[in-house]
Amino acid sequence: MNSKTLIFSVTDKICTITLNRPDALNAFNQRLRLDLLKAIQTAQDDDTVRVIILKGEGKGFCAGADLGEGLDRDIGSELLNEYKPIMMALQESDKTCIAQCHGPVAGIGGGLAMACDMVFMAEKSYMYMAFAAISLIPDGGINWHLYNRLGPRKAFEVIVEGQRLTAQECLSYGICNAVLSENELESRVTEQARKIASGAPLAQSALKKVMRQMAGKSLSQAIDLEAEIQQPLTQSEDCRNAISAFFAKEKPVFEGK
Repeated sequence: MNSKTLIFSVTDKICTITLNRPDALNAFNQRLRLDLLKAIQTAQDDDTVRVIILKGEGKGFCAGADLGEGLDRDIGSELLNEYKPIMMALQESDKTCIAQCHGPVAGIGGGLAMACDMVFMAEKSYMYMAFAAISLIPDGGINWHLYNRLGPRKAFEVIVEGQRLTAQECLSYGICNAVLSENELESRVTEQARKIASGAPLAQSALKKVMRQMAGKSLSQAIDLEAEIQQPLTQSEDCRNAISAFFAKEKPVFEGK
């Protein structure tokens, strides 16, 4: 489902979605917003896909919203009806979603990256909280992500000053998983995606559900949630076959059943 704004491909259980507006540093216009949501939904509906990789064409991951569209429209409605469905599609997908970030990760592009389950950044990449420079607050869930990663005071500082977080700072705050050289980024993300794609999809989906619900839970509540989600996993064919493979000293094959 390639379009003028993105490149879509599926290989070896891995769906790669590439934002393809390099002349605008992959900034979001309406066409890209609509195409990206459709691409994520297509990957979600494809039973052969186990991992989704998001990346950008050209010099950067995403420069945020395309300011060339102007502000003479209902931005609040746009956030709710066009951006929010993208972020929630990534969060609610049962696939593992990986952001592969090089160059600028600015504005709502940061929200897109942080909505993924894993984030890998090139050494010279950075997240730029550009909103204060144009008298706006972050959106697309960025406040929520930074509050939970940095804490309220540091998040406030980063946002109100419109700071650029280097890749190493993102790593130290737990925003990204690893920082790699520009030459290593693609191969490392591909390697990680292949490793996940060969794993147990039911368990991965369940883990994603657990991780998304951990914030604010007590230990008792966390154990209750684990018990609720673990029980059906123990009855799956994948679990039973993997246990048999363990005793037979064989490598398990996971079918997602």
